[in-house]
Amino acid sequence: MTRVRLAATLIALLFVTCARAAPFAVQVGDARIGLDAPPGFADTTFTGSPRLLELAEALTSPSNRILLFAISDGDLRKFTLGDRPELRRYMIAVTPKQFEYERVSPQGFAEFADATQRELGERVPAGKTFTDYFDQQPIGKSSVVGELRRDAEVRSLLVGARVQPQARNQKQQYALSTTSLMLVRGKALSLSVYSAYDSPADLEWIRVITARWIDDLQRLNAR
Repeated sequence: MTRVRLAATLIALLFVTCARAAPFAVQVGDARIGLDAPPGFADTTFTGSPRLLELAEALTSPSNRILLFAISDGDLRKFTLGDRPELRRYMIAVTPKQFEYERVSPQGFAEFADATQRELGERVPAGKTFTDYFDQQPIGKSSVVGELRRDAEVRSLLVGARVQPQARNQKQQYALSTTSLMLVRGKALSLSVYSAYDSPADLEWIRVITARWIDDLQRLNAR
């Protein structure tokens, strides 16, 4: 059993290494888009796992094509060993199928971004703390916590919600996400990062990782 477990561990490590070895390219219409997951996360599309594909599909509309679904290196290692991944943080990149074979103009991108961001919910009023505000909201109702970036090629918002506790005796639970819309090589991309919220450190983490992911993809596709 020790040898089997060791072999499984080595295979899991190989999976993680392969998943994060290098950026990769996807064809979106007539454009090749470079993609990569942020450090500490690995794309899972190479696994072909129906379970992971089902989770990814639950995060986005059927009108979107999934380009990347990444979980943490630790969760991927657990998954390949047959253990239950924690899935406390994960991320997805998609592109709208309706625009896949069209070149999106800056004006078209702005209209798409405005329409998408209106669907993310109302804004948290100034002066309200994160937990105080969401404790007064229905479970599952999302609201915009703040704007992370807004320019001609990127729109990024931070969103929060109160979620259903796993057990009756558990304390209130919250979730964070960012939705970042990007215009890359004439194509519209949507990046989403998800995290549980336990403390303000989670707010800082999701802001930093989102900004880094956007910057990395812009550098990758500037070549």
